[in-house]
Amino acid sequence: MTEAPDVPHDAWSGVHRGPLRAGEWVRLTDQKGRRHNICLEAGKRFFSNRGHFEHDDLIGREEGFTVTSSAGGEYLVFRPLLSEFVVSMPRGAAVVYPKDAAQIVAMADIFPGADVVEAGVGSGALTCSLLRAVGPHGRVSSYERREEFADVARANVEQFFGGSHPAWELTLGDLAEALPASGDRCDRIILDMLAPWECLDAAADALRPGGIVCAYVATTTQLSRFMETVRVHGGFTEPQAWESLVRDWHVEGLAVRPGHKMIGHTAFLVTARRMAPGQRAPLKKRRPAPGAYGPDYTGPRPPGVPVESAEG
Repeated sequence: MTEAPDVPHDAWSGVHRGPLRAGEWVRLTDQKGRRHNICLEAGKRFFSNRGHFEHDDLIGREEGFTVTSSAGGEYLVFRPLLSEFVVSMPRGAAVVYPKDAAQIVAMADIFPGADVVEAGVGSGALTCSLLRAVGPHGRVSSYERREEFADVARANVEQFFGGSHPAWELTLGDLAEALPASGDRCDRIILDMLAPWECLDAAADALRPGGIVCAYVATTTQLSRFMETVRVHGGFTEPQAWESLVRDWHVEGLAVRPGHKMIGHTAFLVTARRMAPGQRAPLKKRRPAPGAYGPDYTGPRPPGVPVESAEG
């Protein structure tokens, strides 16, 4: 694979190769599986309840080795993977967990060179995955309303990539107002916010035909409101919703069983594709479930649902 000309590999991938260097972050894992993230500094010392060792004992060595502390504690030394980095990074807002970031990159079809808009930026976890996916010739434009979250996200992204990423632009402001004002067009829009339906008109105007909007929402009420707003809008295909659950397995000889830990519900994901201007997707022929749009339903009502069935 040929790398992009004039763009150092480390500048955009977040992957470092070769001997460990001062200024890099490493992850230490002890014999009980406890983890410590440290930034290597020449002349500095790491302390724990199992003694200490010098950072200089790590600098200059290839990752994937074991270091022994002064009290006999053993630590496995690796550079952190992105999935490990995001769950331990400093947080302003809650992070998008790796299982959901992977689903977003795959199911929203984030590709090298894509123009991606993200709102809000949170703590920068999803931003790192998006930047990796678009590469140095793509663009990720992140919008964040809260300055304190933007500051945390900027620090986390720059820590992971070792500096400013050439494809990233962070704007402090509301996407619903700032994106239309920018006049930018994009291929994908990721909405990670409390009320993503408020940004749907702005997303529709900015997305190129065939582009994808993807919402990341935590609750069933948010999920319902966004899905129905997409249906009522008419400029998108039928929205699809799902969640992912991850369960580990214990495998040891004949003892093969589900693990006791599971990453259950973190959020719902919804995707829909932008229709060409003036075009609408065919109305569903399937009748809504009985009572789905009955008298207790107060949200947006999709086209084609007769009043009788809605109230009946």
